[in-house]
Amino acid sequence: MNHGLIQAMAEAGETAESLAAQVGVDPKTAARWMSPGRVPHPRHRSRVASILGQDVGDLWPDVLKRRQPVWFRPWVEIEREAVALRAYQLAWVPGLLQTESYARATVEGEGLSPDEVDEMAAGRIARQAILRRHGGPLYIAVLDEGVLRRNAYGNRALMAEQLAYLVECAQLSSVQVHVVPSEVGMYPGLGGPFTIAEMRDGTRVAYVDSQAAAQIIEQPADLATLDRRWERIRGEALPRGSSLDLLREAAASWT
Repeated sequence: MNHGLIQAMAEAGETAESLAAQVGVDPKTAARWMSPGRVPHPRHRSRVASILGQDVGDLWPDVLKRRQPVWFRPWVEIEREAVALRAYQLAWVPGLLQTESYARATVEGEGLSPDEVDEMAAGRIARQAILRRHGGPLYIAVLDEGVLRRNAYGNRALMAEQLAYLVECAQLSSVQVHVVPSEVGMYPGLGGPFTIAEMRDGTRVAYVDSQAAAQIIEQPADLATLDRRWERIRGEALPRGSSLDLLREAAASWT
């Protein structure tokens, strides 16, 4: 039996019938999820985890590992254990703040099969549970304004949905979103995105991505360099309230 799922259901006061009603599936389908090896569709997994206040990875750990690229799995574990995450993004909405449609748009065109696209998008959505769970990390995201204005394959509805979701996330107690406005000229963020994780023991780890490879950084000198860059980038960003106003304006512009 899936004891993690059963325990989480008991703690949340949910049954197979109540989950089925909220997720929109037959009660027999929901009951089968408690059997070993029986896993819901990616959309349903995320919904169940949200209802139960759990990470998808806690309810179906093997599935979460399988749908993440091997090279990315160590960072997923770091994210789940971190007490604070500071992320800068130049070109995309950060994965922890993406809608499923937007996540799919970022990986389509990479020569992946439809199933691979489904799994990669679902993997990103599953990671987002850390932002809504009790005791999850503080997440501070700084975005270049170009992220808010860049169309996804001409799909205005997709962008409207994504920006509306970004506004929603920015109002969570565990999330801060800051925007570097377009009138800022050259600034250190143009060098590329990165994320710094602070762990419970006070240590820090960073993740840096590029066109060719991704890298987890633990060397103190490199972390100090990223810390300085982070402070300079955030210094160019708008305060939280002004950033939220800009997010709302950008969201309205896509409708």
